[in-house]
Amino acid sequence: MRAARRLSTSGGVMLAGLLDRVRTPEFVTDALQIVKCVIAATVAWWLSVNVLESQLPFLAPWTALLAVHATVYRSLTRGVQTTVATTIGVGLSFLVGGLIGVSVWTFALAVLVGLAGSRITGLRSEGIAIATTAVFVLGSGFGEQAPLLADRLIEVSVGVGVGVAVNVLFVPPLRDRQAERYVASLNHRIGAVLIEMGDELAGSWSSDRAEVWVAETESIDEEVAQGWQTMRFARESRKVNPRRYVPTSLRSARVRARPTGEVEYEGILLRLDEGVSHLRHLARLLRESTYAEAPWDEEFRREWVLIVRDLGRRLQGEGEGEGEGIGERIDALARRFSGPDGVPAGDLWPVYGALLTSVRHLLVIVDDVTTAREGTSGA
Repeated sequence: MRAARRLSTSGGVMLAGLLDRVRTPEFVTDALQIVKCVIAATVAWWLSVNVLESQLPFLAPWTALLAVHATVYRSLTRGVQTTVATTIGVGLSFLVGGLIGVSVWTFALAVLVGLAGSRITGLRSEGIAIATTAVFVLGSGFGEQAPLLADRLIEVSVGVGVGVAVNVLFVPPLRDRQAERYVASLNHRIGAVLIEMGDELAGSWSSDRAEVWVAETESIDEEVAQGWQTMRFARESRKVNPRRYVPTSLRSARVRARPTGEVEYEGILLRLDEGVSHLRHLARLLRESTYAEAPWDEEFRREWVLIVRDLGRRLQGEGEGEGEGIGERIDALARRFSGPDGVPAGDLWPVYGALLTSVRHLLVIVDDVTTAREGTSGA
């Protein structure tokens, strides 16, 4: 019975984790993109077979897939590039096949010219379509296709048009929620490290824990880099996106309340990037302090631990009241240990001063981030 109960609990945890994953904006966006690609390719294929009666029904669905991108703006710009590149590829195929004929050498020549053309400025993103289109056309029985140049160009245009239309009309991607999630995740992770520092430093601890904190800051740095990429997608996703122009009265309450401030989120991410640097510096200071011969002053340890914990909670959006007056507490602690009755020369006062300075920098960043998030939420 116990084993069955444990198995049931484990299964419930796994199911909850799976449901949480499915609910994330990243998963939903990826799933929608897959569905849109399927719809675009299928519609383009149906039109190619039943309306255009094409002998090469793969051109339209292939270009339709190429035109469904992560943002509407990218679908439009890359769609133009795909159309131009594929048209050049079709023209190259008919030029080589019609003037020279299809052989192993002319096939290689067409691919070579197509790959060289893919380096043309303005076509680099989709320029490879020149060579791949030449491969498709020359490799599918060129003799029968020679009189059908105009038909091939029409199929390419239909495919790109279907891909762009599906991406524009069928839940066009808007990445604001993903940007919001990254900011919230970074706030939580930085705050968690600060709280853990406070909990560990309240008792005995070793340099191994500081190494763990340094490694965690490096992991947070990677998430910051992903956050910047998502931020760029969020900014791009607002361009020519019809969802931006939906009347406010028609949106759900959750969408109406969703932050849409482009500059605010970028400013928050920039400050959090600085905060990670200060957090790493703080972790390294703690690691180096473990090698000092003199023990920490218990009064300083107690006060500093409380400050760090409150700072972490404030960054996570918890215990705002506890976080008030942190700057004054830092100043008071610095004055207490720098006066005539403070720590004697030769003790850990240089370390204490560096720790207080790092926490002061983090406090300024936390205040900026908190203020910016409140302003964005009210936008």
